[in-house]
Amino acid sequence: MEKYRCIPCGYVYDPQEGDPDSGIEPGTSFADLPEDWVCPLCGADKSLFEKDE
Repeated sequence: MEKYRCIPCGYVYDPQEGDPDSGIEPGTSFADLPEDWVCPLCGADKSLFEKDE
């Protein structure tokens, strides 16, 4: 699964790790994140993420 980087702060969402603090289980792809999920560091919404090369 692909990782995605937050453009404003640089946080990388890694699907293998998920986001346990937000209730996102490991193995959850970026596309399967809830629409209201935001970056855990800066609060940016999903539209401000890009694929991490």
